[in-house]
Amino acid sequence: MDASQTPPSLRHDTAQSSRPAPPMEQKVINLALQGGGAHGAFTWGVLDRLLDDPRIAIDGISASSAGAMNAAVMTYGWAADGRSGAKHALADFWHRVSDTASMGLLQPSWFDRAIGNHSLSWSPAFLLLDLVTRLFSPYQFNPLNHNPVRDVLIASIDFEVLRKSDCTIKLFLSATNVRTGKVKIFENEEVSVDSVLASACLPYMFQAVEVDGEHYWDGGYMGNPALFPLIYHCNSPDIVIVHINPIQRAELPQTASEILNRINEISFNSSLMREMRAINFVTRLIDEKRVTDGSLRRMLIHSISADDQMTKLSTASKLNVDWNFLTFLRDTGRRAAETWIEVNFDRLGRESTADIQKQYM
Repeated sequence: MDASQTPPSLRHDTAQSSRPAPPMEQKVINLALQGGGAHGAFTWGVLDRLLDDPRIAIDGISASSAGAMNAAVMTYGWAADGRSGAKHALADFWHRVSDTASMGLLQPSWFDRAIGNHSLSWSPAFLLLDLVTRLFSPYQFNPLNHNPVRDVLIASIDFEVLRKSDCTIKLFLSATNVRTGKVKIFENEEVSVDSVLASACLPYMFQAVEVDGEHYWDGGYMGNPALFPLIYHCNSPDIVIVHINPIQRAELPQTASEILNRINEISFNSSLMREMRAINFVTRLIDEKRVTDGSLRRMLIHSISADDQMTKLSTASKLNVDWNFLTFLRDTGRRAAETWIEVNFDRLGRESTADIQKQYM
């Protein structure tokens, strides 16, 4: 049968199959990653799901504490071998975190696992650690300043690759200057094992980390995470905040551990809340056409969280690196990111999907 004898419907299908596929729509976002110890495995899950979607590209990442570790590991993996390299680097990092503590100081008991209780609040090991950190400083109970996370980071990241000028993801890691109280932002060319540890240095557990003659504590005190580097130094207007620390809780904390946990959450969310107020103010100025010269940028804010799960976890569980717990958080993060993508992908680049007034004001 020659072409003239080919049924019209078949000729149409053949022509269609020879055409190139339409170009894929890609959205470019910035990420803002909170800290929270082992709860950072939730962020691992979120990143893992985002990396699965080739429609999503990443311009910059601002992060602190555990978020800074996730950001540095992912960016190194991306620089070394693209999306698959980033996914493998994150998985290897969290495996190493769990393996390092596998001998057991803060592992939950078989009973904790059986009832699904990941809080560790009544673990003898946790109670002992809690007592020690209240009575002694890390300069006293850890005079040699041993930090097993240092070895994990060195094994997980080739910092020379991460610092290369052609690294496509911009990094902004926050730390708090102990002497001045100001936030320090470490960018790609400054990122080292010490700057990552500085961003995650809890002052009651570890000695302040020295970088270039200054000493730093956890970045969460001054930026959890800091948004201003993404506003000033990135092209994409979309900022996706990955929340670890719940902003709101329905129940009034009454026990000592509940009160301490809530104080930590409020403290580590305070800097983010301040920046969101500023963004909301600027957005109003633009909407009301009180600023029309383009000197202020409209930022589009999005958030990924799982407060229904994270509010069930105590502050003690931030020290729980049992593999079952970490993968539970990873899977929770993947599901949260999956839902967020399904609902909000088409709105990226056009509007905020987070209700700033309701969530942050």
